[in-house]
Order: sequence, then C-alpha cells, then structure tokens
Amino acid sequence: MESGIQIAVTPWALFRDWFAEAEAAEVNDPNAMSLATVSAAGAPSVRIVLLKDYDMRGFCFFTNRESRKGDDLAANARGALCWHWKSLRRQVRAEGSIAMVSDTESDAYFAMRPRGSQIGAWASLQSQHLPARADFDKRIADCTHQFEGRAVPRPPHWGGYRLTPNRVEFWQDQPSRLHDRLVYTCAPGATNWATERLYP
Repeated sequence: MESGIQIAVTPWALFRDWFAEAEAAEVNDPNAMSLATVSAAGAPSVRIVLLKDYDMRGFCFFTNRESRKGDDLAANARGALCWHWKSLRRQVRAEGSIAMVSDTESDAYFAMRPRGSQIGAWASLQSQHLPARADFDKRIADCTHQFEGRAVPRPPHWGGYRLTPNRVEFWQDQPSRLHDRLVYTCAPGATNWATERLYP
C-alpha cells in the first residue's frame, strides 16, 4: 500500500477534508489564503485574502474590483492561491483562471457582511493614495450618515471572483524535509483529474 497523502478522485474531496481539519485546528482564519496576480506589465503581486466559498466550480473571494488586484485581474485573468495551515503542517496551492462571479452571488454575500464592513466597502478607495487617516475616517462617517436607517446596497465596484483551477497541489510536512507532494491537474473545460506525486 502506498504511503503518504491518500489520493481522492478529485482535489475537491481532499480539499474538503483538509479544510475541515484546518477549521478545527487553526486558531485564526483557517480560510486565509495568499492570492498571487500579475499586472499588465508582468509585475507579480501577492496578498492575503479570505476564501468565502468553494465547490467544483472553484474557489471564491470578494474584494474591491478597483483595487490593485482588481486591476491585475482585468489585465491578466489568471492567478494562484496558497493556503498554509501551520498547526497541521500542510499547504495547498491552486493555479488557474479567475473570473468575476455573478451579481446575484455578490449581492447575496454582501448582504451577509457586518454593517461596518458594508460601509467600509463604500468608504475605502482601496489601493489609492490616502493623504491622512482622518480623510478615511471622514469618508466612513459620511457613508454611515448616507445609509442611516436603511440597508446598505452593494457598491457597483465591489464583488466576487472565482479561481477555477487546472492544477492543485497538496503538501504535507514530513521529518527531515522528506515531504509528501500530490498534484492534481485537469485540462481547461475537462472534468477528469490526473494525479502525480512529486519529489519534495
């Protein structure tokens, strides 16, 4: 019997199990993931975002689409994600195409957000120059007043993206750096996943 990470038919089954274990083990934000994008000029950029949903269509996150990441994705609709669960000594990497989710999905998630976060989505000119924190505080106060006594609608520039992977790698720490690496690959538009193990 082969040792190491046990192969599932699809990466979704294995990710579901690993993510559930991370939710039970990680103290803070088990859904935190690094998102790497590339600008029109070819400059890479990476930051932490939060996984808000996943299914067989891909991994979903939400953001200001006028931010730096939004500009990158408008120019180059490909990216990569990485989860590192230190307490479990595990890592998952996913690479693929990224597209906006539907307005219906974005509206549904925005409606679930805390009101303060909804106000912040309107007040923040994400990634733009901020002369002083007081300017941001004033925008927050203005937006709070604007929407006082009514539901906060989703800003037109704010919404979700979904990374549809064609490659997902699972990494498990082992003693002496003899780690386990299992990779799933799938051609764009296909549904069958191939697996291979990699040397650490």
